[in-house]
Amino acid sequence: MEFKQLKNIVEAALLAADHPLTVDQILRLFEEDEQQPAKDDIRKAIAELQEECAERGYELKKIASGFRYQTRVDIQPWVSKLRAEKPPRYSRAFMETLALIVYRQPITRAEIEDVRGVSVSSSIFKVLLEREWVKIVGHKEVPGRPAMYGTTKKFLDYFNLNTLNELPSLAEIKDLDKVHPELEFDEVEQENAPVQLEVIEGGAETRH
Repeated sequence: MEFKQLKNIVEAALLAADHPLTVDQILRLFEEDEQQPAKDDIRKAIAELQEECAERGYELKKIASGFRYQTRVDIQPWVSKLRAEKPPRYSRAFMETLALIVYRQPITRAEIEDVRGVSVSSSIFKVLLEREWVKIVGHKEVPGRPAMYGTTKKFLDYFNLNTLNELPSLAEIKDLDKVHPELEFDEVEQENAPVQLEVIEGGAETRH
């Protein structure tokens, strides 16, 4: 197979897929071919496709679950106007709870409440678990064996991250509202009021 054809197949697969694709997943597309490409060939194709996006309004981004085409961050304010849904709105309590899980995982609910100084609404954990941004990663070996929470690949994918190391340090975060521009706060909410569930999938517009 010529490299040009391989690159076209990889590009088409990434555009057609409804989820990010890893190199191994792309390689499986050629299982029945007599001459299967090597992983390095697929990586080279991906690298060239990424370079070709350099001056376009979209990019080929590597996130936790693989590679995907998506709108560039600086273009999103205009593209987001195409959405019929309202932007997601979360309470500050929701974002503070999520931030503690992200930066101090694994962490128990009691430890989160101890840091925040107030109880955490069950609705907050319900939304985090339903969206699969967090999961129970174990149980602390103390009386009652409380669940310990940590983040998931879906969390990384939503926030356009490959690893947690790409997050800014807590010392660098001066304004919690700006951690992610699409996660607007509902300032009229009470501290532990239930968060709204109108959420737009994907932290970045994906291209299909």
